[in-house]
Amino acid sequence: MGFVYILILNVQISTIDARVKNHVSFSPDVAPMPSLADSSPGGETHSNKKLIIGLIAASSFTGIVLLPLICLLIYRRSKKFKSKKTKGLDSLRGLPLIKRLDNQSRDGIKEFQTEVDILSKIQHPNVINLLGYCVYDETRLLVYELMPNGSLDTQLHGPSCGSNLTWHCRMKIALDTARGLEYLHEHCKPSVIHRDLKTSNILLDSNYNAKLSDFGLAVMDGASREKIKLSGTLGYVAPEYLLDGKLTDKSDVYAFGVVLLELLLRRRPVEKLAPSECQSIVNWAMPHLTDRTKLPSVIDPVIRDTMDLKHLYQVAAVAVLCVQPEPSYRPLITDVLHSLVPLVPVDLGGTLRVGEYRVAATLEP
Repeated sequence: MGFVYILILNVQISTIDARVKNHVSFSPDVAPMPSLADSSPGGETHSNKKLIIGLIAASSFTGIVLLPLICLLIYRRSKKFKSKKTKGLDSLRGLPLIKRLDNQSRDGIKEFQTEVDILSKIQHPNVINLLGYCVYDETRLLVYELMPNGSLDTQLHGPSCGSNLTWHCRMKIALDTARGLEYLHEHCKPSVIHRDLKTSNILLDSNYNAKLSDFGLAVMDGASREKIKLSGTLGYVAPEYLLDGKLTDKSDVYAFGVVLLELLLRRRPVEKLAPSECQSIVNWAMPHLTDRTKLPSVIDPVIRDTMDLKHLYQVAAVAVLCVQPEPSYRPLITDVLHSLVPLVPVDLGGTLRVGEYRVAATLEP
């Protein structure tokens, strides 16, 4: 770079000398003007020219030396900043679970408000913990505690195909779900009907403890049922609610029965038989659940032959009761809870929590 500067300067000085000489030659009557090289005695001008060239060469050399050093310094500082930024993200990664609601309709805004209102007033080991929320312009965010093992739906129907869920682990998940529902039905004042219980709304922490989530469609008992829009997920919706709009806590019990069937069979709640024909897991499973000779053969192969058959028959009986078409034939979730407790090892939570969470959570403003 310095060599280029010197070359350019020499060319410019030579050009100036040539222009001066050419200018003087136009006037024959005037004595010729000496060139820059000959004008001063002792070559003073020539020395100045060398001085200027030397200064430019020195500055160019300094620039050549300093430029790589500056670039190296900038690179190291940016790398250090990036490292600190990555460490900061790593320290935050794993703490919150953020859910973004893109539905800006009236129903979407109402579901957001409902979830915030309910989760900010209740606290239970088997209900997701709301850490905070954000409303900015049209963006709505919910910040939950992290659940590293994702949803029960992902564990059952995702890439692992239920391989991470042993028999006892599945019974623990069922028990945790029943405990969460019992808290909503029996210990919240007024009681809460989840209305959208399904495997994708049952989240699992690092120890496979199950927690209920997604309370956007939840309804408090005593609310005007005439204003409640029919909502839910096909396959989990109780028949009386789907056909007549009758919503009770037994609607959640029906959905729990479907979840229990998924834990046993690892089948989708609704499966397509043909482009225009579907079959629910309830209709498919009922003949097998009531026949003890057929039941073991339809159980998920991952857990087949890994449990006591008496326990299998008991869980199947609970599932059959929960998905009865008539709501009055279905048990209360408390009765379901008591039926599942003996099937879970004590070290996994298979005990009755007497006296725990008996204090009612007041949801009324």
